Amino acid sequence: MTLAITGGTGFVGRRVVQLAPPPVQALARRTQPETAGVRWIAGDLADRGALGRLCEGASAVIHIAGVVNAPDRAGFEIGNVRGTANVVAAAQAAGVRRFVQVSSLSAREPGLSDYGASKAAADAEVMASGLDWVIVRPPAVYGPGDTEMLDLFRVARWGLGLAPGGAGGRISIIHVDDLARALLALAGGGPRQEILELDDGRGDAADGYSHAEFADLMGVALGRRVQTFGVPGAVLGAAAAVATLAAKAGGTQPKLSRDRARYMVHPDWVARGGNARLAELWAPKVGAAEGMAETVAGYRRKGWL
Repeated sequence: MTLAITGGTGFVGRRVVQLAPPPVQALARRTQPETAGVRWIAGDLADRGALGRLCEGASAVIHIAGVVNAPDRAGFEIGNVRGTANVVAAAQAAGVRRFVQVSSLSAREPGLSDYGASKAAADAEVMASGLDWVIVRPPAVYGPGDTEMLDLFRVARWGLGLAPGGAGGRISIIHVDDLARALLALAGGGPRQEILELDDGRGDAADGYSHAEFADLMGVALGRRVQTFGVPGAVLGAAAAVATLAAKAGGTQPKLSRDRARYMVHPDWVARGGNARLAELWAPKVGAAEGMAETVAGYRRKGWL
């Protein structure tokens, strides 16, 4: 089976490419070093010629690439909705049957953010495609090399944990290796025309983690006690406004954008139901304590902590 993968140089996609059996065709915007079993296709989600070459001869597409941060709604629309539509069109033209769409748990609440709305709209493109599709909506993905959660670990290093919106919120997490294995398993078969929310197993078993439980996990991995403090939505919004102004002055995108702040305060980001649907095909292997320790060790090797 030849796999076509978008986003193969990102945090999740890189691990999928590493674990995938050859042959693999992977899209990359920049020149990549030669990799055994991998054919790198130069291009991006707007390059229909590159997408055609990516999908040519492929048995399945795993679409991971997308935009997680943009200055406005249009930026998310271009990167996530139009980009997905272009990949779907290329898959259809190439006769690809199986299409694995990597979405986001934020798509469950599209009214909270432009990002979530764009991921929901991208999912709609896949659902209307006529392909043999499955949509995976992961929660927060972590593991060695992840930069999205790095700031939380840096704060926890000083004994502080943050609970966006207050102490009542609950979340799910999944280790990058477990997500990569799930995507590869789904590329070969499994549920069809379904949306799956996957996590490390705590979603259904214990309704995810409280923010304090999550902070405690980081603290144990870091070797220190962590005290968690609730951050009201207004405070988080103000911090996002300041971060946005600072980033604009520096010509960059803020990690804590106003858009991200709006969905962070939502009290329920627990993944439910998907693990049970994949019980015969896949199960998470990396427990939170093990995964957090591995993540911290990886950060320290890179000198990030």
